[in-house]
Amino acid sequence: MITPILLSVFGIVMVYSASMVTAVVSGLDSTYYLFKQIQWFGLGMIGFVICSIIPYQLYQKYIKLIVLISVALLVLVLFFGYEANNAARSLVIAGFSIQPSEFVKLSLILYLASAYSKKQAYINEFGRGVLPPLVLMAIILGLIIKQPDIGTASIIFLITLTIIICSGVRFKHMFALLSVGVVFLIFLLPSFITETRIARITGAYQPFAAPEAGGYHLIQSYIAIGVGGFTGEGLGQSIQKLGYLWGAHTDFIMSIIAEELGLIGVIIVIGLLATIVLRGLFISRKCKDSFGALLALGIASMVGIQSFINLGAISGILPITGVTLPFISYGGSSLLVLLISMGILNNIAKSVKQVDENHPVQSPKPKNVKKISSVQNRGGRRWQRQS
Repeated sequence: MITPILLSVFGIVMVYSASMVTAVVSGLDSTYYLFKQIQWFGLGMIGFVICSIIPYQLYQKYIKLIVLISVALLVLVLFFGYEANNAARSLVIAGFSIQPSEFVKLSLILYLASAYSKKQAYINEFGRGVLPPLVLMAIILGLIIKQPDIGTASIIFLITLTIIICSGVRFKHMFALLSVGVVFLIFLLPSFITETRIARITGAYQPFAAPEAGGYHLIQSYIAIGVGGFTGEGLGQSIQKLGYLWGAHTDFIMSIIAEELGLIGVIIVIGLLATIVLRGLFISRKCKDSFGALLALGIASMVGIQSFINLGAISGILPITGVTLPFISYGGSSLLVLLISMGILNNIAKSVKQVDENHPVQSPKPKNVKKISSVQNRGGRRWQRQS
């Protein structure tokens, strides 16, 4: 409970630090992004508390409705989405801008956990046990790629792959799925190759070859990370956020953390994120219910995969895809979904704890020993070792 709240509060502080100049340059008040993030944090905490109380088993009853609403929102984005940075990913509802793909990540985790938990009896059968849930996943990926949002599509694909592997699917079935995926990727690759995407790949792995084009953002990120050193320049003292580094309060917020708080700040943030992931995996392992186990696994993998993609992008390991850092980056939909997910994970943890308390582990009796009910031996012991 404590770790995601700490990260979210720290994220609010860093969003304010990283966005002041951006807000003023855009003609807004310097606290504009700060108060927006606080509003979403308040909504997220309400969702966190509610989902901590609601038994996680209840989601299975309404899983079809949850998935239907998620897919409907993705379809609406294609026709009525708000376009920014050459992509239509958001819907404006009652003055709030929401990103349906963020909610789809959680709804798909719920669906996959429910589907594969029900198919455990015949999970080794490819046609009945493995393939049907992947049809919905393919539809969702197609709608998200259409926006386009390759970063979120990659996260959803990797989450799905994680849940499938851990649900007990045979290795040969996994190999077949990956082979089909590679064939489709090769077939669709020409339609995805654009000058912008080529520039992102070149910028990730050869940033200094085109420093004024694809490599500009990564070079500025390197400067921020390098200047920060071990202890940083001090909170609020970043230079790169003064218009040099694009997305200082969103995609590249970790670069600003590195510049202002140094390696110490980076290690603390990564340590807290790792705590959530490892705790989620521990809860999944302890949960006796297959739905709860797969659900906890999916939530933990969502946080871990998204963190890895974001950190990989700012350090040049992966191309820049527009993926935010969980709990830290500015983004209302992302923060809301993450806190709701933590509420669900907390409820699973409580159910695991109750099971452990109601069914404590019994210490095994020593082997080759029988209890003597009527006669005590000379030592006064009631246990006699058998020969």
